[in-house]
Amino acid sequence: MNNKAYDELLKQILQLPSDNCELTLDESVRIHIPNFTKEIKEIAVALKPWRKGPFNLNELFIDSEWRSFVKFNILKPYLNLKGKSIADVGCNNGYYMFKMLEFNPKSITGFDPSELAFLQFSFINHFIKSDIEFKIAGVESLPECGSKFDTIFCLGVLYHRSDPIKCLKELKSAMNPGGEVFIDTMYIERDDEMVLSPNGSYSKIPNISFIPSVKALKNWCQRAKFKSFEILATKETDLFEQRKTEWIDGQSLSDFLDPNDDSKTIEGYPAPKRIYIRLT
Repeated sequence: MNNKAYDELLKQILQLPSDNCELTLDESVRIHIPNFTKEIKEIAVALKPWRKGPFNLNELFIDSEWRSFVKFNILKPYLNLKGKSIADVGCNNGYYMFKMLEFNPKSITGFDPSELAFLQFSFINHFIKSDIEFKIAGVESLPECGSKFDTIFCLGVLYHRSDPIKCLKELKSAMNPGGEVFIDTMYIERDDEMVLSPNGSYSKIPNISFIPSVKALKNWCQRAKFKSFEILATKETDLFEQRKTEWIDGQSLSDFLDPNDDSKTIEGYPAPKRIYIRLT
């Protein structure tokens, strides 16, 4: 996104009517806007693709590519966020941060380098008016950000990093004593300590460096000096959770898998599976 387009969209967002809006949190982030205008829908469309969600603005349903409540509901039984300082690293448009508001944390800070993600967050938060802070920055900025957190989320980030152990160390550096880190990442089913390093792309995603076995992932976390490694869940990525919608204008999971064998990616690797862990 060029600077002119970014500035113009942000300006339009800040001019939208936003008085007396009401927030409801269920599987969707729902906002009732008393003075709903056609400009609100126009800006929502201009902000495509919407990867995380869904969001409801009155009758406008932003049907995101990912039904992110699936991931959130896996983590929810393990969350104790009341009064805590929270960081969401790789927060995308803030869907998970908005969902965390129901836990009454002390503070929430999101980190994501994407300007589009920030604009989507700004658009939604313009109506919610939360105190969530969004930093246009990546995980590598954590050691210098000047803040530490009680609970850190890093969801769908680790496999994009060319040095995953360094990433884990950066997360640990921002953790308060007694804190915790929740991670969701891809893994391969093996009984040994091996790592898949895809050639070119994995599931049509070019910036995936390493996909570890569970034992290899645990070794990474030990090298980063985490004391405990707790597996919360494992899950195959399926077409209920991730699929093409009119809000992304592009390909999704069904295009990334072998059309003759959905247990494999289009490149012939094992199809995506995710592991959810808590580190202390």
